[in-house]
Amino acid sequence: QVQLVESGGGLVQSGGSLRLSCAASGRTFSNYAMGWFRQAPGKEREFVIGINWGGIGGYYADFAKGRFTISRDNAKNTVYLQMNSLKAEDTAVYYCAARRGVVISRREDYEYWGQGTQVTVSS
Repeated sequence: QVQLVESGGGLVQSGGSLRLSCAASGRTFSNYAMGWFRQAPGKEREFVIGINWGGIGGYYADFAKGRFTISRDNAKNTVYLQMNSLKAEDTAVYYCAARRGVVISRREDYEYWGQGTQVTVSS
């Protein structure tokens, strides 16, 4: 089992930045690819960005390119999502997720999920 806890969400003005954290516990964190997903009201949960176990390569949804970055610190069992130039349409609950293997964008293939953290961007 892997337990994931997100933090860092909140209210920010359009154009602002937020940094989300996802702390993992349980099995060896470094064995897992990590992804961030988000879910806005009335919409399906969608892939945002992901990173493989070695921390090499970020995989981005189109809307995240140039604005969002992901990093991980395996020594701290933590993955980060840095979000810049936030827009009102980025408002959602953000979830981190873990899977063995490589990053993919299909949410059904992630084994472990956090409880989510709310991000609200005011226009």
